[in-house]
Amino acid sequence: MVWAERQENEIMTSEGKYVIHATIRTESGVVARKDVVGAIFGQTEGLLGEDLQLRKLQRTGRIGHVDVSLNNNKGRVNGTIEVSSSLDQVSTAVIGAALETIDRIGPCKAIIKVSQIENIRSAKRESVIDRAKQLLLSIVNSASSESKNILDEVKTVLTLDTEVDYSEMTAGPNIEEGDALIIVEGRNDVRNLLKFGIKNAIATMGSGIKPELVKLAGKKKTVTAFVDGDRGGKLLLLEISGKLGKSLTHVAVAPQSREVEHLEGKVITKCLNQKETAAKFVSRVQTELQKDDDATVGRGTATLEAPDEVKTWATHFEGLKRNQAVIINEDGSTSNPIGPKDLDKALSESQNAQGLVFAGKVSDRIFELASGAGIPCVVGNSVGNTTLKLGVQAFSTSDLS
Repeated sequence: MVWAERQENEIMTSEGKYVIHATIRTESGVVARKDVVGAIFGQTEGLLGEDLQLRKLQRTGRIGHVDVSLNNNKGRVNGTIEVSSSLDQVSTAVIGAALETIDRIGPCKAIIKVSQIENIRSAKRESVIDRAKQLLLSIVNSASSESKNILDEVKTVLTLDTEVDYSEMTAGPNIEEGDALIIVEGRNDVRNLLKFGIKNAIATMGSGIKPELVKLAGKKKTVTAFVDGDRGGKLLLLEISGKLGKSLTHVAVAPQSREVEHLEGKVITKCLNQKETAAKFVSRVQTELQKDDDATVGRGTATLEAPDEVKTWATHFEGLKRNQAVIINEDGSTSNPIGPKDLDKALSESQNAQGLVFAGKVSDRIFELASGAGIPCVVGNSVGNTTLKLGVQAFSTSDLS
């Protein structure tokens, strides 16, 4: 029993419930730390009564180590005193007041002022809450777990926050923090996610994928496209995938025919928890859209006549080596010749591209790359039986004459 009490006292001494923080100043003369400690125990002895004798309290573990730090500057000493206490609030406050009665340390006049009595347990509790909030936000961002079992006080991190403007794109306030980013279509999508505590979403604003968004996504470990459950959502996904390339890691989609801006909190959580790897999902969407196109308009044929503007692109084949390509921009300017290994990256980084000239056969890969970059028209040396795929119309050089 005695051993157990001693162990408890040692724990209370090392941690305590409160810490008395005080400052000390001497006007002249030099004092050492042991002088300060001696003055604390000596000058308070008999002042507080038998129950609050500091030496006795320290032996029983109710008062901890007296930590003194001093700085000697031109004959004046300034420093701090810290005393840990496992006593109750009243007794701790009395001891703090007693420290201020000390007016001399050795031969020097001294002034001691208590600046704060810190509640250690309260400080630890606040630290636990702050860290728990960070961990919860990390869980929500990665969609790895639901937050329904988290304490209400921790849930305060998930309260509605104010949207921000990021390069003319509506976004949540935390998009530049952490390793996760969620990309949605419009500002109302961002606002709805904010309502349910998701602060790392950004909207494309329906005007193409801005280079600032591509750059931001490149800095993140996890980038999730959260799109509507309709054809428009699928087309937006292909555009995002085409611009971001491998930076897009996951895809979450709203239930069939529903929009992200109208989803309830539980549905949003479920969708994000069921997100899929981007590469597999995008491939499946491309196949679905192709089947839809074939069912609606049939497979395109090579007998279509190329528009006059497209016919002018024939001159860009000059000087191109086999399987090299040139990107045609909306203003009529062109890129430098691009090799097959660099074509994916070049298209993902392109802005305002309207066409692609390819010195080779227009294959499924060329259709997919053009569709992902939002390019509606491709011209190649030759085209297979399929000339319309994923919203991209392909022409051969023979169609340009």
